[in-house]
Amino acid sequence: MSTSITRLYGLGLTPGKLRGLQRISNPNGTLTMVATDQNSSMIKMMKAATGKEPTYAEIADAKVMLSRALAPHCSGLLVDGYYGYASTVAAHAVPPGTGILIRVEKSGADKNAAGAPCGEVEQGWGVHKIKRCGADAVKLLAQFEPGEFDSAEKNFEFTRQMYEDCITHDILFLLEPIHFPYNGEKDGAPSQVARKAQTVIESAKYLSRYCDIYKAEFPGTFGHETDAQLMDNLKRLNDACVKPWVLLSAGVDYDKYKKQVEMAMKAGASGILGGRAFWKEFFTFANPAERQKFAETECVRRVKDTDAVVQTGTPWFAKYGLTMEDLYGIRTTEGWHARYGGGTAVKGTGPVDPNAVY
Repeated sequence: MSTSITRLYGLGLTPGKLRGLQRISNPNGTLTMVATDQNSSMIKMMKAATGKEPTYAEIADAKVMLSRALAPHCSGLLVDGYYGYASTVAAHAVPPGTGILIRVEKSGADKNAAGAPCGEVEQGWGVHKIKRCGADAVKLLAQFEPGEFDSAEKNFEFTRQMYEDCITHDILFLLEPIHFPYNGEKDGAPSQVARKAQTVIESAKYLSRYCDIYKAEFPGTFGHETDAQLMDNLKRLNDACVKPWVLLSAGVDYDKYKKQVEMAMKAGASGILGGRAFWKEFFTFANPAERQKFAETECVRRVKDTDAVVQTGTPWFAKYGLTMEDLYGIRTTEGWHARYGGGTAVKGTGPVDPNAVY
């Protein structure tokens, strides 16, 4: 039985966004994604291992090495534009079957009087360039604390603008809100830990409708809440998310992250987008050959083991109220290509409105 493509349009699943979802997903609709877009943390790790500031070329080489090892084992790879994308693609480090996401935000956002970061686009970059260079999705990090009104309003508007840009360019948008210390708190202060779960859940209520895939922090802290409370938090997060959601790793050790992933899949998550949990020890090796061996053995093992857990998650299309059978039956009507992007079809065999061409 056929269904009109209008059903997808009503969910925001236009052709470009739908193709992006297909590219970054596993065949069953779950998402196993790996991040190598961290710049500041990588530079810090490399400096600690070698005792010197890494060069641009050394950082790019490290990103290509990680990508080459891990990209064959994940459904999507998140890279940055500054160091990662062009070198990674040119070096054939990502196989054709693995989707690519590129982050759009500047690394190290400026902070307001409360010490809260306010996001902005990386200089010289943007959604239009990410679309132009062939990526499958845009990722935005939006640091968000609902209780810090100034940065919350600014980062909400920044998120909404990026969401609208992605609609304009018909490219998939993945949003990553994270909590942070402010008003003089130290990172990891008891007050920050105490509000983390509520911040993560409330942020999803504010922001999850302004994306296509929502990348969430784990809503709580092992040792601070019981496992039963953490599962309840995860279910509340799942209920708060309007769109499919995946779990980030936030740099925790791998064993802890794997447990978080197992709990998140039971609660309704559609997958993961993890970074440092998979590869952070990679940068403790000063010798490139040792780094490569670690990437190709331990890092690959971690991604494969996590992927096996992710396969039990909720397919992205189920969060949209769809089944694979629904998708198989989707059909357009004649002239859709002219209407796509805001144009109008012209009857007969005459010329088509040039403004109708996307």
